[in-house]
Amino acid sequence: MIDYLIIGSGLAGISFAEIALQHDKSIFVFDNNSQNSSRIAGGVYNPVILKRFSEVWLAQEQLLLMNDFYSVLEEKLKCKVDFKKPILRKFFSVEEQNNWFAASDKMALAPFLSTELIHKKYQGIDSPYDYGEVLQTGYVDTALLLDKYKEYLIKEKLFQEESFDYDALQIEKDSIRYKNIEAKHIIFAEGFGMNSNPYFKNLPLDGTKGELFIIKAAGLNLDVIVNTSVFILPLGNDLFKVGATYNWKDKTDFPTQEGKAELIERIKEIITCDFEIVEHFAGVRPTVKDRRPLVGTHYDYDRVHILNGLGTRGVMLGPSMAKSLFDLVEFNIPLNKEIDINRFLPKGKK
Repeated sequence: MIDYLIIGSGLAGISFAEIALQHDKSIFVFDNNSQNSSRIAGGVYNPVILKRFSEVWLAQEQLLLMNDFYSVLEEKLKCKVDFKKPILRKFFSVEEQNNWFAASDKMALAPFLSTELIHKKYQGIDSPYDYGEVLQTGYVDTALLLDKYKEYLIKEKLFQEESFDYDALQIEKDSIRYKNIEAKHIIFAEGFGMNSNPYFKNLPLDGTKGELFIIKAAGLNLDVIVNTSVFILPLGNDLFKVGATYNWKDKTDFPTQEGKAELIERIKEIITCDFEIVEHFAGVRPTVKDRRPLVGTHYDYDRVHILNGLGTRGVMLGPSMAKSLFDLVEFNIPLNKEIDINRFLPKGKK
């Protein structure tokens, strides 16, 4: 018998898998590659919601755990996946500058917002009002991370690429059985695919489609991430990742002409040089209306658990939410009520 059967190998799934392995637990992972939001994600981590100048929920706690988590993974996988880079917010007016300084006076935001304007001029960007610098930022190369972790799991014979058959799952008192596998617990980390899961499909997971570009811009010289209505992330060799759009109605992962037009328009608001679109991606983020993840144990089956709803901040939320679920299952440490799926339990089940 193994300790954990994990369904899904996006950021949520591999975060739980790694934390379980670090605690000497046995695992096995199933995935059918039907969900790609983790893979195509920008991977940018930023402790400040710049649109509203508010702190990301539990930002400092998430960053501390995240930094250790990816550092250990880099050593394990023998590759660099976490890149520390400043995020610069381009200002379009003196009023925006003033709003920045007002926000930096807030106690919660002071550790994350520099009070020194960045005057540097970057080739390809007109910035008469300068930039504000967000601290403790960077990005995770999510595609590389997921590929390398999958390679590791395959090498250790801990991975099977196939669709999960819910009808084949047998839940017993002290274990679960799935085909020839017996496990103490099953973790569903399926992203937007959760809507097909009979155990959790009633939870309010509301996918948000995002579209991104890889562009080539020889006239753009950036060594930082620039953020306005979209982010521009330098990849090297004149390539940049740009994103993202937000569409709450379309639940497909196909790029659209509407998304393309929106991204082009926003890019032209930031850079002044020519660019060409090299790749155009789309994916559906697993989001929740109250902007909190879905973590916890099924109200009828104490061997069945969920780790989902990481939304747009998977690289920050993944490690901390996985640890929270692991601590619940192994040590009976209660979840933060804001992430516990009990907040959505039907009346009479609480």
